[in-house]
Amino acid sequence: MKKTIIASLLLGLFAGSATAVQAVAGEANHSQANVSQAQAQVSASKVGQFNDWLPQVMQRFNGLPEVQAQAARRQQAQMSIEAADKAVYNPELGLGYQNASEDTYSLDISQTIDWGDKRGVATRIAQLESEILLSNIVLERNQMLAERLQALTNQSQARKALEFQRQQFEIAKAQLDIARQRTEVGDMSQVELQLMQLDVASNAADYALAEQASIAADGAVLALFGDVDLPFEDFVNALTLQANHIQVSPELPALKSAYQQVLLAKVSTEQAKADSSADPSISLSAEREGEENKFGVGVSIPLQIRNNYSEAIAVANQGIVIAEQTYLAAERALLQQQKQFSLSLPRLTQRYQDWSELVLTSGSKAASSLSQQWQAGDISTSDYLQSQRQMSGSYLAGLALESALYENWLSWMGTSGQLEGYLNSQLSTQGAATASAQVN
Repeated sequence: MKKTIIASLLLGLFAGSATAVQAVAGEANHSQANVSQAQAQVSASKVGQFNDWLPQVMQRFNGLPEVQAQAARRQQAQMSIEAADKAVYNPELGLGYQNASEDTYSLDISQTIDWGDKRGVATRIAQLESEILLSNIVLERNQMLAERLQALTNQSQARKALEFQRQQFEIAKAQLDIARQRTEVGDMSQVELQLMQLDVASNAADYALAEQASIAADGAVLALFGDVDLPFEDFVNALTLQANHIQVSPELPALKSAYQQVLLAKVSTEQAKADSSADPSISLSAEREGEENKFGVGVSIPLQIRNNYSEAIAVANQGIVIAEQTYLAAERALLQQQKQFSLSLPRLTQRYQDWSELVLTSGSKAASSLSQQWQAGDISTSDYLQSQRQMSGSYLAGLALESALYENWLSWMGTSGQLEGYLNSQLSTQGAATASAQVN
């Protein structure tokens, strides 16, 4: 758990530098209380608890207009199946009258028979097209969800960086005040004071840039959700769970649509054959000529002499080849992405853990004593500023690693279509664990 909250811990460590400055100024007790409070907040943070924030985010996500449009498309697909499962031919009614020496009245009813099963083929095609549409919607939802979770993680990372730069700026200003006091009593040179002033100016610039980055991240969340303040907590500790459980198969949402396109192409050949079938028509006729009644039965069969539709069937067969090759290309591309993900995420995770362990062992010690050593004159101002920049770079490097982990994981989970299912499984698991704990 400590490794997953290292970003928050580092904020506490750098805040420790500020409290050290305050302690030298005569506020040791107050500073110690602030440090203890910050450590308590870090210990109480529950990183990766999806139940705390994900249900609210999903509720907001499902209410988005583009997601509602997907629901309408689902209904449309279902209606298309019902429309296809209707009779192909309606009966025809004919009425006739002849004005002759004896008036003649006629009544004809004819019905074309779906001999080639056009209705059945059309229904199967509609079902496959509906499944393709639903598969595309599932993949779209996963990609949209990944994009929005990425925006939330970017917002969280930007706010961490902003808070860190704010603290660094405040620390630098406090240190500059101390530097001025030391200069007045002759404990520091003017050159060292100027270095401190330049450091404050550099921190002010970094703070301004972090502020702009945070504003941009807020704007991205606002554009995607219509709201800027959504619940969110880090879940870095959950990112590695899917790394070794990846199977590229036709059932994967990213490939399911392409696989169903192959099935659709095969059914399309059946449709071509059904369309080319000679559907007979049967007619019944009744005629009254003067005082005489006549009845008749007729059958008509199309003669496929000028066009036997063999070319249309050949075109449909070629469509199977195209669909199969398209599927293979999509499968190859996804396998490459899966391989890249399987190689990159474990390495990123290991580097992040290495960084965390080093920060836990050395960062806390350095942060607690660096300011005191500088004020006591044990280290020079240039060495002190260089150490501060090194610690700052360490924290920002950790943020960059954390961001890379989120981006790598969300990109694959969204592209492969596994994200929503994984998050729902996490919610179910954590919900069951919570209920069990309450019972016990």
